[in-house]
Amino acid sequence: MIFVKADELKYGMRLAKPIYNKMGVLLYERNTKLTMQGIESVKNFGLIGLYILEPAEPVPPLTEEDLEFERFQTMSIFAIKDDMNALIKGKAPLKIADIAFMTVRNYGSMKNKLNFTQNLRSTEDYIYKHSLNVAILAVLMAGKCGVPLAEQTNVALEALFHDIGKLGLPYDIRVKYDDYSEEDIPLVKKCLSDGMELLKPEYGIPDKVIRVLTQWHAIEYDPGSIPEDKLYNEVKILRVANAYDRMTAMKVKLPIMSDVAAVRFLLEHQDEFGEEYVAALVDSLHILYEGVCIELTNREKGLVIRENKREMLRPMVLGFDTNKIYDLTSDRVYSSVQIKDIMKTMDNRIIVDKKLLEEYKHKR
Repeated sequence: MIFVKADELKYGMRLAKPIYNKMGVLLYERNTKLTMQGIESVKNFGLIGLYILEPAEPVPPLTEEDLEFERFQTMSIFAIKDDMNALIKGKAPLKIADIAFMTVRNYGSMKNKLNFTQNLRSTEDYIYKHSLNVAILAVLMAGKCGVPLAEQTNVALEALFHDIGKLGLPYDIRVKYDDYSEEDIPLVKKCLSDGMELLKPEYGIPDKVIRVLTQWHAIEYDPGSIPEDKLYNEVKILRVANAYDRMTAMKVKLPIMSDVAAVRFLLEHQDEFGEEYVAALVDSLHILYEGVCIELTNREKGLVIRENKREMLRPMVLGFDTNKIYDLTSDRVYSSVQIKDIMKTMDNRIIVDKKLLEEYKHKR
């Protein structure tokens, strides 16, 4: 699988991922060969490129949940972009309340963990994709934290609107993807404040959403400005969801932080983010489960053969090179070898080898 920029797509290339329109209707299935009309559609949609299968490469397996997640992301991002542009023009948003409702319906009371897959972002679409992913993560966490379904729509709206002001930043600052210099911060704060002015009560945006975002913006670049016990729970949820998505986002021409590294960072900074809220995130995402291929800190690659639901980063692993079992629940083993990263496909999907896992279980 390779990533091909939109202006480099060619007739006959096979799609590695499906393409949906603004309504979430499937236009091109995986393994479909691109036509000239298809290439024009990609350019008209504003996509920066597509994942393409190599000539002899089989279609990678995807679950129905994975496909639905992809469809929901595509449909929602178009709607978020339209509504944010409407707000900037002084018009009421028409679709974002529905996106918030659907986010809660899909993820607010999810019993299983989610296979959360990041999508590639450019400077032009970063805010839209980031806002949606933070909303999904925040709603997942809200469910784990016991926030009633009736209140989770506000959580989704807060996440969807939290960065709208950054659309007003000059391109040379937006391209930094939140890695701002000290000189940039005053302008970033001003743009965030201007963004809040776009959220008018007459548009049906609840007062609680505006209050939460006011707190969020106050502590975003001044964490000690509000005492911890005075922060809304929604702000605490938003901080963790926002941090995780920023760290693991796929950005054009920039390295990606792995899910493992991001979770490890949050666990090491629980005093800052809140132990309850970090635990809610970890409990929401399917990362180191049975069959996942990983790389250890001793450079050996391996397979998770037993998930650790209490301490996600310490499962039982089978090493490929040595055929050795590493029980990372053991402090002695964990002190010498840990999981460095998860092995992923080109489009950032976790590599799972169920066949090898079944072979291991059968031999036992």
